[in-house]
Amino acid sequence: MKPEGKSNSTQEIEDLIRARYPLIYIVSSEEERVESELEKIVVDRRNRKLIVWSSTEGFFSRGGGEVYPDYDQPLKALNFILSYEDDCVFVLRDFHPYLQAPEVTRRLRDLSRALKSKRKNIILLSSVFRCPGEIEKDLSVVDFAVPDRPTIGTIIDSFMGHIGDDTPSLVRDDPKFRDRVIEAALGLTADEIENVFAKSWIRMRDFHIPTILNEKRHIIRKSGILEYYESDYDITDIGGLEALKEWLRKRENAFYPEARRYGLPLPKGILLLGIPGCGKSLTAKSIGALYKMPLLRLDMGKVMGGIVGSSEENMRKVINTAEAVAPSILWMDELEKGLSGSASSGVSDGGTTARVFGTFITWLQEKDQPVFVIATANDVSQLPPELLRKGRFDEIFFVDLPTAAEREEIIKIHLRRKGRSPEYFDVPKIVAAMSAFSGSEIEQAIVSAMYDVYDEYRGEKDIDTEAIIQSAQEIIPLSYTMKEKIDALREWAKTRARRASEAASHDDDSSVVRRLEL
Repeated sequence: MKPEGKSNSTQEIEDLIRARYPLIYIVSSEEERVESELEKIVVDRRNRKLIVWSSTEGFFSRGGGEVYPDYDQPLKALNFILSYEDDCVFVLRDFHPYLQAPEVTRRLRDLSRALKSKRKNIILLSSVFRCPGEIEKDLSVVDFAVPDRPTIGTIIDSFMGHIGDDTPSLVRDDPKFRDRVIEAALGLTADEIENVFAKSWIRMRDFHIPTILNEKRHIIRKSGILEYYESDYDITDIGGLEALKEWLRKRENAFYPEARRYGLPLPKGILLLGIPGCGKSLTAKSIGALYKMPLLRLDMGKVMGGIVGSSEENMRKVINTAEAVAPSILWMDELEKGLSGSASSGVSDGGTTARVFGTFITWLQEKDQPVFVIATANDVSQLPPELLRKGRFDEIFFVDLPTAAEREEIIKIHLRRKGRSPEYFDVPKIVAAMSAFSGSEIEQAIVSAMYDVYDEYRGEKDIDTEAIIQSAQEIIPLSYTMKEKIDALREWAKTRARRASEAASHDDDSSVVRRLEL
């Protein structure tokens, strides 16, 4: 058990220093916060020196005293460390670009052996992880976590101390509001938290949760990998898929401490397989509103960066961000597009895709944070078999084309969302005209009818049943153009997936997917 008052990251770093690990790589953009924690570990508790290096300033001691500005070159800096006589922990800021130089890598390996018998440690501190294969076995990597709840509470207390004890504030008077502020700030760095608290105070003369959440959205989006997704969809906006919706509802309250005390494990997530346009992405969007948790959308294409090592680093960032804002939902749309090449990765991309995939499934299997993963895929044949093994996801659901009853429900939903009352339409007739249509094709038929009628009558006439049917007749559905692929997917799902709909998944009883009881 970690000592009280220490984060897991801080404790991990202290353990590595005490165990005399010669080379430690700390990944964090919070340079000052990391060095401040190191000062507590090294100087205050271990009575050792902490000397920091940068390419612009050379060496200088934290707390003052020793300054060596002439050693601003990486190789000279490493030679200085080797020759330095006192017990010391050296922090090298942004040293990762120099690791590509063979002489620097070689010297670090020499130091790794030489420092094992001495009370010296080298800490590489950078916001990104870049490591050549030659030294990756010599390094111990620590991802320095963003502030947790107790740390954010300390930042709030420090901020209020600067404001003054006589200033009225809800965060001081209302413990529940304070908890909401802390929850809103999860996932931000200490500097970002301080900045958004200041902005919030200037605007509202108090802590303003919408301001904090909006800042979080901007910061998450800046990564270019994750998107803080805001959806106006509710689970009632999904037509059909009753078995899936019931499964989700039963786990709505499973993320809270009461469920842990009852003995329930944390839900891992679900994999939605099926035909394009049948509600997989819509379901993902609605779960955020159902569970009242942040919804983070991951673009797997952006994870696979062009720089060596960047893809693995991007996946690490995704995992760390999702866990930092937990409880949260991580939505991975069209997963197969990002992981389809994992089997041939060693030949095609030097093993990058395989390493990214390995990082992801290991985390998926072992994660202990309340991060609910929703993965969607259209082509199961391109998914790595390891992903489909039991234990990765709680359940695999197959989403088929809607039945006649489900098509009726979907038509009514889309008519209402377009400001039309279904009572004025012959809905059963429209249902018959849209046989084998997907949900998105139904929506497109209604929208197309609106365009046609508006173009002809300029708003003097509204759409009617015949206009929608005529529009539907001009659409060739995917069930025709991709019949072979859809049949193959249905055949695979018969014995390997749980059906998302309670009724037969489509109008052809010959390819019904097995039903599993809730």
